[in-house]
Amino acid sequence: MAEGLRQRLIGAWKLVSYRETPVDGSEPFEPLGHEPRGIIMYTSDWYMSAQLSGPDRPGFASGDWFDGTPEEYTAEATSYIAYSGPFHVDEEKRTLTHSMFVSLFPDWTGRTQPRVVELEGDTLRLSTASPIRSSGRTVHSALTWRRAEPN
Repeated sequence: MAEGLRQRLIGAWKLVSYRETPVDGSEPFEPLGHEPRGIIMYTSDWYMSAQLSGPDRPGFASGDWFDGTPEEYTAEATSYIAYSGPFHVDEEKRTLTHSMFVSLFPDWTGRTQPRVVELEGDTLRLSTASPIRSSGRTVHSALTWRRAEPN
């Protein structure tokens, strides 16, 4: 029998692209820039963690993460996405859900989001199953990941 989706997801994946397409037909955009950075990890005990970042984020002038200016906190929060928690796979529908135990965006904490999965070789494509709000628009999000090389 072929290896299941859940087993094929296990491991670390590096972000290749993150694109959002507005449902109103306006131009797609890249919320974290053309060369985003990120890692998503799936563990064998059904947990996942996603960390996504824009490139070249500026540091805080104080060097203290609890002592930033309002502008520094805005730049920090709008250039980073982070959440972790359990994941679940529906092998038949080829979907998975991410349940956010913790999230940088407080509105996601405690929520579950379905993902549409395409997995071909070392390329993983995850997209939102239904539109979400992002950057003041209603969009479909699509992320492409490549399996990370072992350290």
